[in-house]
Amino acid sequence: MRTRVKFCGLVDSGDVDAAVQLGADAVGFVLWHGSSRALTLTEAASLRRRLPSWVMAVGLVVNAGQTAVEQAVQSVGLDVVQFHGDETPSECAACPLPWWRAVRMRSQSDLLHCCALYQGADAYVLDAFSDGYGGSGQTFDWTWACGAIDSPRVLCGGLNPANVTAAIATVRPQWVDVSSGIQMVGQPRRKDPALMAQFMAQVLIADTQTLTAP
Repeated sequence: MRTRVKFCGLVDSGDVDAAVQLGADAVGFVLWHGSSRALTLTEAASLRRRLPSWVMAVGLVVNAGQTAVEQAVQSVGLDVVQFHGDETPSECAACPLPWWRAVRMRSQSDLLHCCALYQGADAYVLDAFSDGYGGSGQTFDWTWACGAIDSPRVLCGGLNPANVTAAIATVRPQWVDVSSGIQMVGQPRRKDPALMAQFMAQVLIADTQTLTAP
């Protein structure tokens, strides 16, 4: 199966349109005020309307609370909720949509522990450990994610066009997720169309190499 791609932290309509044209499988909207890429529900809903039915809208939340999550689901029209905070298993399970659980990786045991606690997750978002919330923009030891679980894995953390092929070859995740790796220089709220296209091309190369590997 091919590796699916999620472009995260999109706030500009042109970037959303580019993601669709390049064949992205999902677009991530950051609904946490602590991020430089944060969107209001109204802004996210406007961008969501630009997505065709086959591109998923993923809402990233941090300790939002059940009422706020439900409001985001209804107001934006999300397909998936991505939990990046200290939400408990029961709080995640109360989500009315499929949900992904972020794992801040310091070792393989972090992934195993998270899977044991958050068994209802549709996927686990593997990111490098950081003291803050949201994406770290840093890589971690990808071997920690190899063969550890059978559940879908969304690999992120420091991915970019230069390393995503190696990341896929190592982990063989179901998804790769990129944000800062396709960012326009000096503009955290804009994506670079050339980097977006390069990232997609490198994912296709990785999948081709995987299919032809002995």
